[in-house]
Amino acid sequence: MEKIPFDPKELQIVGEIPNMFGVPDPIYDFPITMKENYLLTMQKEPVWESLGNESGLFCPSVVPDNIARAFVFEANMMPPQDGIDMFGIPWEYVPDAQGSMVRPGNHILKDANDWKSVIKFPDIDSWDWAGSAKANNGTFLNGDTFVLAWQINGWWFERLISFMGFEGAAEALIDEDQQAAVKEIFEATTDLACRIVDKFVENFDYISGFTVHDDWGSQRSPFFSEATAQEMIVPYMKKLTDHIHAKGLWADLHSCGHIESRIQCILDAGWDSWSPQNMNDTIKLFEKYGDQICIGLIPEVFDPLTTSEDDQREYAKKFAEKVCIPGKSSFISVYALIAGIMTPVFREELYKQSRILYSK
Repeated sequence: MEKIPFDPKELQIVGEIPNMFGVPDPIYDFPITMKENYLLTMQKEPVWESLGNESGLFCPSVVPDNIARAFVFEANMMPPQDGIDMFGIPWEYVPDAQGSMVRPGNHILKDANDWKSVIKFPDIDSWDWAGSAKANNGTFLNGDTFVLAWQINGWWFERLISFMGFEGAAEALIDEDQQAAVKEIFEATTDLACRIVDKFVENFDYISGFTVHDDWGSQRSPFFSEATAQEMIVPYMKKLTDHIHAKGLWADLHSCGHIESRIQCILDAGWDSWSPQNMNDTIKLFEKYGDQICIGLIPEVFDPLTTSEDDQREYAKKFAEKVCIPGKSSFISVYALIAGIMTPVFREELYKQSRILYSK
């Protein structure tokens, strides 16, 4: 794409994006649309440093997991509530945690070898795809946003946890007597994931890609070794990302925990982007791998209440100089929004400096 020189008039604010983590995000007088820039970001040719909030998430209630996990985002929004996932497992919403968990005592599988007689796969053809498409196309989905449809329960380790509980799932991954069965489960759940991708492509306009969940670590370290991840999970992830790519769409990973040491697994699995949590060194990951995967970055944290506007602009300028590099791309992570450092001043200066640097 031909470089677009920066015009200071672009800093005029022409609208806002709601932000659940603070003040609304400004929409500047961009030279191209936010969706176009996000697509270019994924192609490593950004026009400005994109905020994660410039993409939109889509979690329709037609997928039972989205209700069960209290994470419905669509035209017909729903309040958080208990629900039953697509495999018939009941989940409870925990207000204090603002999230859901499998209702205690309702994990269904004790030995992975019994999965064929225990796990009942859903009939996704019976879900009201047409009704959901009618409600969302042209309204919630209107072509203005880079839309990521979320598969929030994931299909591998997180899904195994929902079947077996954390301890049972962790043991099954490394138990020689269960590993073959776990691979069979993941093959079957991945095939289901691919079929659900097809349903989204067939029914919903303007889907840009998919965000798929699979948490791999705690605050301190990964749950399992790199060798285990490479053998037990990566091949099935790669099958799904290949399928997503075959549809001309992007594959984004949501994986929590201190797992920067598993970056090779993430690359080998074919993900286009990943937003690490703030216990990971996102700048180091970007510097080493930003030419291979789009990393959600967390700028240096500062206290907005005690940091002058001039100093905030200097933080933004130095950050832009570090990350706005030809052949690499990144975006501002949602975790930076949570940290509260994306102030109006920082945001404006970052936009300005990234525009200048990317236009060279």
